[in-house]
Amino acid sequence: MSAQIQLEKKGHIAVLTMSNPPANTWTEQTLISLKEQVEALNADKDIFALVLTGEGEKFFSAGADLNVFASGDKGVAAQMSQVFGAAFEALSNFRGVSIAAINGYAMGGGLEVALACDIRIAEEQAQMALPEAKVGLLPCAGGTQNLSWLVGEGWAKRLILCGERIKADKAKEIGLVEEVVATGGALDKAMALAEQVGDQSPVAVSYCKELIQKGRHGDITSALPLERELFVKLFDTQDQKEGVNAFLEKRKANWVNG
Repeated sequence: MSAQIQLEKKGHIAVLTMSNPPANTWTEQTLISLKEQVEALNADKDIFALVLTGEGEKFFSAGADLNVFASGDKGVAAQMSQVFGAAFEALSNFRGVSIAAINGYAMGGGLEVALACDIRIAEEQAQMALPEAKVGLLPCAGGTQNLSWLVGEGWAKRLILCGERIKADKAKEIGLVEEVVATGGALDKAMALAEQVGDQSPVAVSYCKELIQKGRHGDITSALPLERELFVKLFDTQDQKEGVNAFLEKRKANWVNG
């Protein structure tokens, strides 16, 4: 495990903290570590949700360290873009619910990792931007696609093409984040949401997430048959029987994630 990505498990929740002061920038090592840790959490049936946050009070993450690209080496660019993409795609494909607790500046790759999560909670002082074009680069870790999907083409173009930086209240207004909380409150709110996830069948949640995200890559006519197929497939699981019977017996379900 990289010291720059701290992992703590709290019940059915995994908390990942980006820890590379002063700005929690991404390095090749940290990106590889993120991918490996998410894949390990995917294999851990006791984990239902993942919360991602940044260490300190100022930065969630400032993205990539531009010193890496100062030489103009195309090989370095290819390697970094590959590890960025692999890490954030692994996060997007996490079978459970991922929640970004944005506790400060989220810039470039720092915003892209939040975009790879399912839900984003931002503190009121947080600011967000994808300023890569200001330095002759572009968001290469899902930013152009995920941002457009969340906020629409117009606002995606304002942030990416015009280099606009927005505050938390505007981010909520345009749908970039789901909730804004007071300074210092993002992690607590994210943890509370993650606790709610534990009330749901983790298998059902993973199927629902797959179906919701499928809409990004196809049309509704292909998604609807899969929706019915996965509904029936749930009846192969212990969690389906447990969920229905727990409701009928007026008790809390005991999920086994299988």
